[in-house]
Amino acid sequence: MTRQRTLKTQIHSTGIGLHSGKKVHLTLRPAPENTGIVFRRVDLNHTPHISVCPTCVGDTRLSTTLMKDGATISTIEHLMSAFYGLGVDNAYVDLDAPEIPIMDGSASTFVFMLKSAGLVEQSAAKRYIRIKAPIEVREDDKRASLEPYNGFSLSFEIDFQHPAFSDEHQTQSVDFSSLRYEKEISRARTFGFIRDVEALRMQGLALGASLENAVGLDEFRVLNEDGLRFRDEFVRHKILDAVGDLYLLGSPILGAYHGYKSGHELNNQLTRKVLSSENAWEYVTFDERDSAPISFVPLTA
Repeated sequence: MTRQRTLKTQIHSTGIGLHSGKKVHLTLRPAPENTGIVFRRVDLNHTPHISVCPTCVGDTRLSTTLMKDGATISTIEHLMSAFYGLGVDNAYVDLDAPEIPIMDGSASTFVFMLKSAGLVEQSAAKRYIRIKAPIEVREDDKRASLEPYNGFSLSFEIDFQHPAFSDEHQTQSVDFSSLRYEKEISRARTFGFIRDVEALRMQGLALGASLENAVGLDEFRVLNEDGLRFRDEFVRHKILDAVGDLYLLGSPILGAYHGYKSGHELNNQLTRKVLSSENAWEYVTFDERDSAPISFVPLTA
């Protein structure tokens, strides 16, 4: 049987929030089966708990933000992406600030944390969401969709008119496995244009942004001394974000995701539409590990 997973032991880290600029202490803890991913604000009275779900998203400006009973937790998408990438079903995420630390701007630090903590299988079966009929959302010329597929694939296309964005490197497709995710997607960093920074900071955003945690671009080039990690790092990061946003459904997806100029807002609309389209999907489990069409990283003793 393909079983649920959690962490073997808790693990801690510290960083700053991309938008808040504040120091954050983060702890990832094991959780019982069928718990899901639960965020806990340990700095607030009564330690508010927020379980991930599409309808708990209250803000999607440049990140995905959970909101409940006055508590917020923003920039969750990179950590959620890492949880999906390594097949983690259940975990508690404790933090003492309203934002997950940005680390290096990718999901690779979170992947490292999860592998360092170790993963263990639990008794309950892992539940997948099998897409049975196409589901699509559109906004102007942007679109995001899911359609039936025996596995999990993602394709994305961006459209930036900038010298650093060559036409041949604005599209990417990947047939998901933990190995491919870790090697080809998790290291892709968030990116932004220097021309936008002042306006964002006036809105209280990007206060912690730097070339240490994002790819920065001026009008002509990439500003980071070491350049890009992949020639198409920008579109790979959009796939990384999509994996994290889709995991707010709480289960890995059996289906094909397609995004065109999509972002957190449209991804959230798509997951909300999944919830409201009950006849277009179903939960499935697999009695035999080899019969599951998604390959997650093997566990070590």
